[in-house]
Amino acid sequence: MSPPPKSGTDSPSIPFLKMEGISKQFALVKANDCANLDVNRGEIHALVGENGAGKSTLMRILYGLYRADSGRMYLDGDPVELRSPADAISLGIGMVHQHFMLVPPLSVTENVVLGSEPLRAGVVLDLKGAAERVKELSETFALAVDPDARVEELSVGAQQRVEIVKILFRGARLLILDEPTAVLTPQETESLFVILRRLKEQGKTIIFITHKLSEVMEISDSVTVMRHGKVVGDLKTAETNTEELATLMVGRKVLLEVEKGAPARGETVLELKDVHALGASKVPTLRGISLRVCSGEILGVAGVQGNGQTELVEVITGLRKPSSGSLRLLERDITGLSPREMLKLGVAHIPEDRLKRGLVPAFTVSENLILGSHFRPPFAGRLWLRREDIFENARSVLRRFDVRPQAPALPARSLSGGNQQKLIVGRELSRDPKLLVASQPTRGVDIGAIEFIHRNLIAQRDRGCAVLLVSADLSEILSLSDRIAVIYEGRIVGTVDSTQADEKKLGMMMMTGVLAKEDGNGAGES
Repeated sequence: MSPPPKSGTDSPSIPFLKMEGISKQFALVKANDCANLDVNRGEIHALVGENGAGKSTLMRILYGLYRADSGRMYLDGDPVELRSPADAISLGIGMVHQHFMLVPPLSVTENVVLGSEPLRAGVVLDLKGAAERVKELSETFALAVDPDARVEELSVGAQQRVEIVKILFRGARLLILDEPTAVLTPQETESLFVILRRLKEQGKTIIFITHKLSEVMEISDSVTVMRHGKVVGDLKTAETNTEELATLMVGRKVLLEVEKGAPARGETVLELKDVHALGASKVPTLRGISLRVCSGEILGVAGVQGNGQTELVEVITGLRKPSSGSLRLLERDITGLSPREMLKLGVAHIPEDRLKRGLVPAFTVSENLILGSHFRPPFAGRLWLRREDIFENARSVLRRFDVRPQAPALPARSLSGGNQQKLIVGRELSRDPKLLVASQPTRGVDIGAIEFIHRNLIAQRDRGCAVLLVSADLSEILSLSDRIAVIYEGRIVGTVDSTQADEKKLGMMMMTGVLAKEDGNGAGES
């Protein structure tokens, strides 16, 4: 009888990575419940599931950030025990987290070597040699990073490439990417996919956590679906479809198309006339924006990231002062008012960055749900906060907007990213606003939460709210909007009715700033 095959590539039946019976219990939730995961060598393996399904916890166990309560792990057929990320790195496992772990003032090379500084002759820090290695990795894997650039000066997409270089520098052969496209523009996402395919060609194995099923179908070879901490599906990508994956993720059939009736446009709620504003670097960013949003409609704003969308939202919500021009809300001049004054007048805001603008992570869920209203009844008395009213409000919002876990006393930082987003959406919509400014409202959330948020935005429109939607997702803009304004280099270059728009037409306007002649709307006011 021949001897049993050895580990590694000698036996094609042995997965490169095997996680078996992994369980992890936190105080209020069982994040992983006997989860199994097999990943083959040299493949791109997608890991999908609703927010809170246990995907990130499973990967943090693989990377040594958490220790499993039970279960076993094998790499190349050999059992492994990971007590820390250092153990994972030593075995060739690297992870790019959803929120980057970079030091902004340092250079690319300094960030790459941080924690594993190369020494020349065992004494002198060899930054020159490290920069050459960074350049070599960049060229090999089409990463396009400048070793000498300061991280704080890089785009989000470039910072992500630095994170990939960092783990390759440490010899990673298994790369874990946690929601890598959540903050990327469509163009940056395409660039990332080119890089992932190059990594695969070079023999790397990739685990790709995402909520976007279109990305799963485009980039992955196989996919594992998780729900409530368990693995409920393990499929070859070529043998499945988005409908099947969505049903496995949510446990029910999901409406992938937005259902909405015709808008009942009423009076003008928000009007901007010739608004100019400076950006963060004190250079002109908004250059004469004119637009209007009516009650009972959703006005979508489409554009390549960095063309003034962020500044436009900040001006409307009081976070940035315009340098000239005027803003009116229901015929009242609101130019230059503070965010608190805007809130009092009925302006709600779902911010593009939930951690920077939307939440105080250290505060409890119930405390986050009264931000902006904490100083007035029913939440504030004459001398103190009314805790029971605050908790009752939290219980109501958590139940209505399906935020999990439904624990008002839990710190907001303990929620998954998608549930943090639903928390913000619940807070803002529960104010019954006259104007809702929704910036990237479904960024980083799962298919079920996207469906839920979309339904609620349509419901706001149908009750007479004016909705301004800013999104980098063109399919979202096309699905939800009644009219679409295209922003280019700080100007509205034209507005089209959603029934006359498609991704090709909008994409051309976004890239060139030229409005198709047959639209006849011209640039300027929308």
